[in-house]
Amino acid sequence: MRIIEETKLDYQDVLLRPKRSTLTSRKDVDLEREFTFYHSPKTWKGIPIMTANMATCGTFEMAQVLAPYKMITTFHKYYTVEQFEEFFKSFNNPDYVAYTLGIRDEDFEKLKIMQEKDLLKHFSFICLDVPNGYLQKFLDAIKMVRTICKEHIIIAGNVVTNEMAEEIILAGADIVKVGIGPGSACTTRRQTGVGYPQLSAVIECGDAAHGMSNSQGVGRIIADGGQQFPSCVAKAFCGGADFNMFGSMFSGFEESGGNLIEKDGKQFKEYFGSSSNKAMEEFYGKKDSHRASEGRYTLIPFKGSIHNFIQDLLGSLRSTGTYIGAQFLKEFPKRATFIRVNRQLTTYLETFDTGK
Repeated sequence: MRIIEETKLDYQDVLLRPKRSTLTSRKDVDLEREFTFYHSPKTWKGIPIMTANMATCGTFEMAQVLAPYKMITTFHKYYTVEQFEEFFKSFNNPDYVAYTLGIRDEDFEKLKIMQEKDLLKHFSFICLDVPNGYLQKFLDAIKMVRTICKEHIIIAGNVVTNEMAEEIILAGADIVKVGIGPGSACTTRRQTGVGYPQLSAVIECGDAAHGMSNSQGVGRIIADGGQQFPSCVAKAFCGGADFNMFGSMFSGFEESGGNLIEKDGKQFKEYFGSSSNKAMEEFYGKKDSHRASEGRYTLIPFKGSIHNFIQDLLGSLRSTGTYIGAQFLKEFPKRATFIRVNRQLTTYLETFDTGK
């Protein structure tokens, strides 16, 4: 047993210090980025924001909306091969969708069927997703996916430490998914006691991944979960995240998954974690006897169409750029200075602002 005395930080533990800026308008801030990768020969360009691969936001309807914004929909892993076949009759924008699988035998059987039916050509990204990316079985799975998907940009996670970020890239992934327990629908920290403050995880894993380079590109990371507000997305980019992935802010809309439910005259949409009882029972038919739920089920107020949210999200990021003097998204880490704040006061102010 050992105790790490160094303080680690979440998004709510810091604010960004404003700096002198020569920018004249939010319109001057460019949020698009272009990336090359450690293994995949592909080059990607767009706004590096993506939905979590959850049933409540990683939907076909979301992809139709986000692709024109050059943002990525990471599909949940419960769609059938037949559903993908039907969807791709009318959608062909591979740079802005990701296929998700786990490490079950059934996941790999389905991946091979997708390959045989030539459906993987519709994806630039393949997301290998497990709650615990520290298993040797997971590293072996990454190697297997790389042999099947030689050209694809492979996302793999989740982990929160620098040494495992490096291991995942060496195993064949291009992008490491960073985050254990920060998401609002995740109860891993409560159930298991395992986790890592998300901002520190992003900073440390990003530093490790970006230190791995070859003649083709460098390692990349995704900040996955814990973004409660657009400011959290900005802080993740400032901390070195290449991509931002989240679920709750993409849920509750017309284009989101989950049933629409009326309660006391108000409309709500379902929101639940991939390791919740709801997900396991609905998509696998049962919860295995050796498992505990590490996700929660809740209802969130129905938000209508997602377009206004996207405008607010991108506008907030551009505003961050003007405050810190960053004209391009790639400059956010270079221009950022974080200030430690009184967490108790910050929590109070956020609760007051949102009326919770």
